[in-house]
Parts: sequence; structure tokens; C-alpha cells
Amino acid sequence: MRFRHLRPQGYTWILPAFLLSVGLIYYAVGYTGYMSTLDWNGTSPTSTSVGAANYERAFGDPIFWRAIRNTAIAFVFTFVLQTGLGFLFAAMLHSRPRAGNVYKVVLFLPVVLAPAITAPVFRQIFAPDGQLNQFLRAVGLDGLAQPWLAQTSTALWAVLVIMVWHGTGLAVILYFAAMSQIDPETLEAAEVDGAGNLRKLVSIIGPGVRGTTIALATLTAIGVLKIFDIPYLVTVGGPNFATEFLGIMIYRTSILLGQVGYASAISILMLVLAIVMGVVLNVRRGRDGKGA
Repeated sequence: MRFRHLRPQGYTWILPAFLLSVGLIYYAVGYTGYMSTLDWNGTSPTSTSVGAANYERAFGDPIFWRAIRNTAIAFVFTFVLQTGLGFLFAAMLHSRPRAGNVYKVVLFLPVVLAPAITAPVFRQIFAPDGQLNQFLRAVGLDGLAQPWLAQTSTALWAVLVIMVWHGTGLAVILYFAAMSQIDPETLEAAEVDGAGNLRKLVSIIGPGVRGTTIALATLTAIGVLKIFDIPYLVTVGGPNFATEFLGIMIYRTSILLGQVGYASAISILMLVLAIVMGVVLNVRRGRDGKGA
């Protein structure tokens, strides 16, 4: 009994979560790593060990590098636009416009809409005879009308626009909450010193929401790495793999082509990429925190 106080406290409470994490997540990761060394179709009772051949195949696969390229482009494009628009709309909402709550609902609504609902709508909008091309022809810009989703030069950008539309509302809400934490007396003092709205945005509000910007960068990185539904439902990864992402490649390789070993290797590479991005973003957050 005299050693009872030495017993670690709280293990009883964290044990279920620990077992769930180890038993499901890490076991699944480990088993996926094992399958990545096999030549297996997912259903056959026999498999062949191929070592690192699946990884070598991935590094030599142009479709894999196209998916990596699309992921990088999607991260930069969506992060810049979502944070820029989110910051702008949040600042406008903080000016307390009439029907501000209605604007918040309108801006956040795309976040809660399922891609399965919105994908057919955007397919129609970007169709050769869709509303976008009809609008361009109506205003005399016939030369800009084109099959947006049917050509490799525009399909990816059309999909990225849809992704920005889906995610900007979350950035607005997060920035609006962060701006609410800024001391109003600081803004009033800036006004007394003659600072205009643009100066306050750049010198006070921008640095004050830097943590939210880094958090959005992390969320954007997570989103583009696991993105599947929007590009698959809109373009199925085409045309000619122009909108191929890692999630679509894993699904197509494992389910449609029956190459589970190769798909597992791609999954492990995606996990490594996610870890690297997480470490980089957290190091950046730590440096900004020390600088603050």
C-alpha cells in the first residue's frame, strides 16, 4: 500500500483509446506496409513477395508523379485562394453589415453540402453547353467558351475551383473567430494614430490571426492528400489523368485493377508525404510561436 502513490494515474481512462489506436490504426498501417511488398490481387489465397518492387514501380510511374504534381498544385491554389477569400470575407463580416448572420450561413453552406450533391451541378455548369459557356457567349466572350472538363488544360483548374468553393466557408468562420479575439482597444489606438482600414488589416489583424493561417495550411494539406470525392465525381480523374490524385489512384489501382500490393505501396508513400508535410508545418508553427 505504501507504494500505491507511485502507480501512474489515468491509465484506466486512456487505455481504451490506446488499444483502439494501436489495434486498428497502427495495425492497419503495419499490415498495409506488409501488403506493399506483395504481388497480390486482394482476393487470391496466394501472393508473391516482391520486396521493394512496388515502390520502384511507383517511382517510375508517370501517373504517380502526375498525382503528386496535382496534389502540390491543389495545395498552393486552394490554400492561397481559401485563406485570401476567407480573410477578406471575415474582415467584411466584422464590419457588421446588415444581415451578417445570413451572409455567414451562405458562405458556410458549401462546407456542409455533400460533394455527391454538388458534383452533378458543377458538371452541368462546366459542360460544353453549360451555364458558364452560355454566360460567356451572352457577354460576347465566345472565344473563352470551351469544354472545361473534357480537356487536360482546363480540367484540373475547374476541379480546383470547386474545391475552393467547398472550403472557403470554413476559412471564413475560423478567421472570423480569430479576429474576434483581437483586443478592440488596439484597433482603436491604431485609428487614433491615423491608421486606415488597410493599415489595420496588414499590421494588426494579419499578424493577430497568423496562428489560424498556419492551422488552415495544415487542414489544407490534409484535405488535398486525402481528396477523392470531388475530382472522382466530377471527372473520374480524367481526362488522360489530368485530375488524378493519390486517393483516386489508390482506388483505381486496388479496386478496379486488382493490384492491391501496388496500391498499398502508394498508400505508404502517401503516409510518408503526410508525415513530412505535418512536420514541416508544425516546425513552421513553432517558429512563428517563438517569434510572437
